[in-house]
Order: sequence, then structure tokens, then C-alpha cells
Amino acid sequence: MSSRTLAAAPSAEEGFTPPGPGDFNLPPVGPSDTFEFLGQTMYLGVTKPMIQLVLAAVLVFWFFYAAAKKRSMVPGKLQYAGEGAYGFIRNSVGRDIIGSQDFMRFVPYLVTLFFFILVNNIFATVPFIQFPTFSRAGMVYGLAGLSWVIYNYVGIRKHGFGGYMKLQTVPAGIKGPMLLLLVPLEFFSNLVVRPITLALRLFANMLAGHLLLILFALGGEYLLLHGATLVKPVGLLAWVLFVAIAFLELLVQFLQAYVFTLLNAMYISGALADEH
Repeated sequence: MSSRTLAAAPSAEEGFTPPGPGDFNLPPVGPSDTFEFLGQTMYLGVTKPMIQLVLAAVLVFWFFYAAAKKRSMVPGKLQYAGEGAYGFIRNSVGRDIIGSQDFMRFVPYLVTLFFFILVNNIFATVPFIQFPTFSRAGMVYGLAGLSWVIYNYVGIRKHGFGGYMKLQTVPAGIKGPMLLLLVPLEFFSNLVVRPITLALRLFANMLAGHLLLILFALGGEYLLLHGATLVKPVGLLAWVLFVAIAFLELLVQFLQAYVFTLLNAMYISGALADEH
């Protein structure tokens, strides 16, 4: 679940230590070297989130490869599932947001992005893994950086650098002194802040949701094992809430993958548009 587990829950003498960001700093898997950076010990090695990224990529590739390997007019269960998954992103995100003229060339990216994020999010509830890959900010900023490169590239390719900068920074129909205020704001909003907010939304939801799960799981166990008789029912209630939040997290994991993909499509659509 984190760097702490139920088996390593604190004893009554130690007291209960609430979970925090430190629980997401997992040690490397296997041997590693260390070095000091800004007074902190840093590791050079493969960590659990790195392995999960590779595993998610393999699972997504395998699913769609297996679904498309033996295509037929009457689809089997796996082909039907693959076509439904592909069609969901192709139609509801690609075609509806980007538009029927340009959307097809971005569908492979959007489909891959959605299911890659979804699988990594679901890892938070898979037994023996129980860690959301994108609760590590650096991993999310990598995806957001890729999105930033793609939508800016397609915009510059279509409009040219000057035309694209004008499209992104000069609001349509605005003239005169107001531009002195609006142009810097539009530049900051469209070209600087977007990847940051895109990453923070996914990262914060995965981090906060898993923190709640750790809190209710370990806190409930501590109250049941070490709490006074009168507070033991509170520990049982905490475990009930733990199960309820775990189911709620499944919905959040899907929604965050969908929102991240949807915003990517919206940014691409805006970069291709003739004017805002």
C-alpha cells in the first residue's frame, strides 16, 4: 500500500503516526547507490513505480494486440472488449472534441494515453501492488510535458510559429490597450500553466485518495488493537469507511484518466482551431 503496511503498523508504545508524503517515497527494488542532494539522501535504482510504468505499458499493448490479432466479422469476447474500449475514446473524446476532420491521426495517442493512465491508477487497488503510480509527481509531469509538446507542435505546424503565438495569446475581437493586459495573461495561461495544472490534477487526486486509504486502514487497525474499549467501534467504522473509499477510488481512478485524456484532446483542438 505504501512504505508502511498493516503488518508494520505501530504498537501502542510507539503511538499512531498519521500517514504523510513520506509514505510514498518507496525504496529501490534491489541494490542501489545513494548520493546526497540538498541535504537529502537520494537513490540511484529501480523503484516500484518505475516497474509499474513498464508493467502498465506491457498490459495495454498485450490487451489491444490480443484483441486485434484474430479479427473476424463476428467478434469474440476479447475482440468485442477491445473494439468497445477503442471506440469509447475514438468517438467520445477524439471525434467529439477534436472534430471529424482531424481527429483520426490523434486517436492512437489518446487511446494509449487513457488506458496507460487508467491501468496505472487501478494499480492502487490491485492486491500486492496497492500503489498509485501517479502519486509520484515526477511521473505525471513527464506525461504533461509530452502533452505540451504534442499540442504545441501540431499548432505550430498548422499555423506557423508567429500565427500560433497570435492564436494562443491574442483573444479574438480584442483591440487597443486591453491587449497589454490580456496578452501576457493568455500566454501564461495557455503556454505555461496548462501542463502544470494538468499534472497537478492527476497527481493530487491519486496522492490524496491513497492517503485516505492508508489513514483509515492503519488508523482503524490501531484503534481496534490498541484503543480503549469505548473507541474500538470507531476502529471498526474506520475499516468500513476504508472499504467504501476503496470503491469510490475506483470511480476516481477512471475519471482522472478520462479527464486527463479529454483535456489533451481539448488542447489539441484549440491548437488546430483557426481562432478562439
